[in-house]
Amino acid sequence: MVNNQPILDKLERPLRDLRISVTDKCNFRCSYCMPAELFGSDYPFLQRKELLSFEEIERLTKIFVQSLGVRKIRITGGEPLMRRNLPELIHMIHEIDGVEDIAMTTNASLLPQYAIQLREAGLKRVSISLDSLDNELFKKINGRDVSVETVLAGIDAASNAGLQVKINMVVKRGMNEKEVVPMAKFFREKGPILRFIEFMDVGNTNEWKLDDVYSKQQIIEDINKVMPLSPISQNYTGEVAKRYKYNDSDGEIGVISSVTDAFCGSCNRARLSADGKLYTCLFSSVGHDIREPVRSTMTDIEVANYLQSIWNKRDDRYSEDREQLQATRKKVEMSHIGG
Repeated sequence: MVNNQPILDKLERPLRDLRISVTDKCNFRCSYCMPAELFGSDYPFLQRKELLSFEEIERLTKIFVQSLGVRKIRITGGEPLMRRNLPELIHMIHEIDGVEDIAMTTNASLLPQYAIQLREAGLKRVSISLDSLDNELFKKINGRDVSVETVLAGIDAASNAGLQVKINMVVKRGMNEKEVVPMAKFFREKGPILRFIEFMDVGNTNEWKLDDVYSKQQIIEDINKVMPLSPISQNYTGEVAKRYKYNDSDGEIGVISSVTDAFCGSCNRARLSADGKLYTCLFSSVGHDIREPVRSTMTDIEVANYLQSIWNKRDDRYSEDREQLQATRKKVEMSHIGG
């Protein structure tokens, strides 16, 4: 029996979107997420016994969907395709009554190997990270000497497999802001929607400073000078990207601007880490342990009641209160919680 009534938090925001991290490992070392100097060969990544099993993820997803009103699932990491047999998990989630959409965020490096399997398993969409078309700059950003061509091959593999593709570009002042217009031109011709993401203070290792943020306004101004844009309405309530259409075509871009234009008021997302902690905000300091209740004798109803009590108490609005909280809050790393 699927519950169509979403549960609400203290600010009357519904729970509709669950993001599930399946691993904290990644084969890239992007400077704004997992800088190589901190995430070296001796970094203590999660052990297998610490990870939620596919069966535990399936059980929790079913509870979130059928008891708490979640409709959309996004698989994240780390790099999710580093989790062995991931298409098997996608299939398990796809079979759950009430799941309307399954997406995944990936660096695309392994998509040529897995794209067809993922589509056949029930994956609908992928968001692919690419921060520059300049090969040397991109290799410097990803920290693993991975070429632009590797990611473009992953994009083509996803498209050819029938997956919907969006491109995510994190824009950081002093790193790649000069790549905004070239990226917009390239993907306007290629087809996938490009979304620009303001450099965010997720975690504690990326040395975030407000001066490093290249704002939504600056991004739009840069593109508008070359390819005039007009704002368009959101696709659905809670969509995080502000959408803009090219004036002379049906093409569009999006900008995710949690720093300069916070969207906390419509946030309907919860995040489940690979080791089974529930985070009610991307900028959370601590998560709620879900792994132990799932591995205990608690029934599905009891687990659902526990999860609902967490969401009902939620009052997170970090991006709106950043100025007061940023200096004092220690936040969970992006690689642990997912995007």
